[in-house]
Amino acid sequence: MSYATINPYTGDTVATFPDATDDEVLHAIGRADDAFRVWRDSAFADRSSVMRQAATILRRDIDTYAPILTLEMGKLLSEAKAEVELSAAIFDYYADNAERLLAPQILPVADPAEGEATLVHEPLGVLLAIEPWNFPYYQIARIIAPQLSAGNTMLLKHAANVPQSAAAFEALMREAGLPDGAFTNLYATHAQIELIINDPRVHGVALTGSEAAGAMVAAQAGKALKKSTMELGGADAFVVLADAELDKTVNWAVFGRHWNGGQVCVSSKRMIIVDDVYDAFVKHYTKGVAALRMGDPLDPATTLAPLSSQKAADDLKEMVRQAVEFGAKAIAVGPDAPNQGAFVQPTILTDIAEDNPARHWEFFGPVSMLFRARDEDDAVRIANDSPFGLGGSVFTADPRHGAEVAKRISTGMVFVNHPTMVKADLPFGGVRRSGYGRELLGLGLKEFVNHKLIDVVDIDAPF
Repeated sequence: MSYATINPYTGDTVATFPDATDDEVLHAIGRADDAFRVWRDSAFADRSSVMRQAATILRRDIDTYAPILTLEMGKLLSEAKAEVELSAAIFDYYADNAERLLAPQILPVADPAEGEATLVHEPLGVLLAIEPWNFPYYQIARIIAPQLSAGNTMLLKHAANVPQSAAAFEALMREAGLPDGAFTNLYATHAQIELIINDPRVHGVALTGSEAAGAMVAAQAGKALKKSTMELGGADAFVVLADAELDKTVNWAVFGRHWNGGQVCVSSKRMIIVDDVYDAFVKHYTKGVAALRMGDPLDPATTLAPLSSQKAADDLKEMVRQAVEFGAKAIAVGPDAPNQGAFVQPTILTDIAEDNPARHWEFFGPVSMLFRARDEDDAVRIANDSPFGLGGSVFTADPRHGAEVAKRISTGMVFVNHPTMVKADLPFGGVRRSGYGRELLGLGLKEFVNHKLIDVVDIDAPF
């Protein structure tokens, strides 16, 4: 797997880490299983205390945690600090709400003779989390905070380019008071993922990543008859209706496409603008994108981060080249990219015909696809013309009407007058090739629990 920290801005290899051995993996599974047998019976107050302490440590040591993100995947330092805070907020959410959300439910019965039916929510056991590099802490927090709160224990296989972020979170949970073995970071190989999933002590797998990775892991989990959730790619539609407040909408469009270097599943990747305002939008959007400044992500003046690696930058440039080869028009915007760093110059793609395969690609970086829609109905049609279905947004001066348009867009999340966003108290997930399952809130908390019926019936009750 070649786990290594390679600074995306300097290109320097900072540190390397050896792959886990099979014996280390099996030992970690055993420790996680042993920890589960204790943790599952722990009081909610004890679990809440660990979650709360993790949040406190993250906020206290934000200046220690945040730079690791910038070092490993190039995130702007300001965005790295925001990610640390978001992760802390997720821990706080489950500290506050897990016990209430997992409380037993008394089920109504038609006839008292049928008994007293109760639905209880019990943890499954050891779970595997496979997480990506674009939000190294947030991706971990949004799976382990709910699942540890539910009483499960966790193994983590993080992306190969963020090994220090993974190790930092393991140390965080240990400092927060989590029992030994309840959360373990593994520098596992691809082959060992199947080893872990097939182990009878492991009861489920949650993956956030690419379609290809999701298809492979989902197939392995299905063959092993294990529960899985998949948070995969996205190509969010950013729909601009004729009555949208153009200046504010453009500002959100620039942010929605380029935050985190454009490397976000829920980035506003497809701008769909009705004909009445298309030309004006393009003019102002181009100006806004041109104002972005590429440079050192530790410099507060930098507003556009490098991509996570030189390979990611090269792959994105190749995708643009292919889109143009298939007939699209590419417009490079703003100053040339610096010679140092894994940068891609912001690019706007237009004239993307119905038969251009790039229309259905996910461009993971500062590349915007712009579509001219005849009217509102055509905008909705274009928004739904995607293999993905993660998030999306609708911009209009009439929020009520915007909500009606949002209902017509086939995704897991739609925001009116805001790009798709992530918060500790909002659910996250999509449909179609964006995956299945939900994370955060009670939905995520209950993905890996046994919803057990307990029905107490009088022994003399009739058949």
